Amino acid sequence: MSSPDTQHWNPAQYGKNARFVSDLGMPVVELLSPQPGERILDLGCGDGALTIKLVELGCNVVGVDSSIEMVAVAKLRGLDAHVMDGQSVRFNHEFDAVFSNAALHWMKNPERVIAGVWRALKPGGRFVGEFGGNGNVATIVTALELALSSRGKVVATPWFFPSLGQYKALLEARCFEVETIEIFPRPTLLPGDLGGWLDTFAQPYTNSLPVAERLGFISEVVDALGPVLCDTDGNWSADYVRLRFAATKPNTAT
Repeated sequence: MSSPDTQHWNPAQYGKNARFVSDLGMPVVELLSPQPGERILDLGCGDGALTIKLVELGCNVVGVDSSIEMVAVAKLRGLDAHVMDGQSVRFNHEFDAVFSNAALHWMKNPERVIAGVWRALKPGGRFVGEFGGNGNVATIVTALELALSSRGKVVATPWFFPSLGQYKALLEARCFEVETIEIFPRPTLLPGDLGGWLDTFAQPYTNSLPVAERLGFISEVVDALGPVLCDTDGNWSADYVRLRFAATKPNTAT
């Protein structure tokens, strides 16, 4: 899960507050339709919780991620995982497929990502993924920005949330044949309150403040969003919008 310098991944924190990310990734695996013996690159593999599913299906999988800590956990799972920026992938024509779940929105130079995927794939190879699309966590972002604004702070978005048309055009500009692409709302139940989500995913916002102010800032955002994202039983959801796609590198491509 490549990310800016202000976002750091703690595997224990991630396992507690964000395990739903890999748990909800199986529809993308199904779209990939991995076959035994295929060589697959998992782009933004994180701690490898979903990567290992591909291995269990008989695939030869290489995982890459920008987080040293998350790659270390993936290796403890017995996975072939490497620290690598998803915007600077260093493979040449060796994979049958490139797979990515909930990582591409952390990579803000999509042209470089797509070019690296193209190089990594064999002719006829598949690029299949899901990530945040236009409008993803818009309610949360609005609350974060308002709370920061009241403190005289402005933070540039740490994410790339494209529209369907925008991402399709980027794939086609690199000569991928887009087989399927869709964008859809997916309100996502959180394992705890929104504070855990903010601690895990919103560090580019929280880290713009002095350490002593961060807990108060998070509490303010949680209180503001309670009427919107928390139901009467105390269950919190995040207003996710996902973009899911499958594209193919033509057999005649090099």
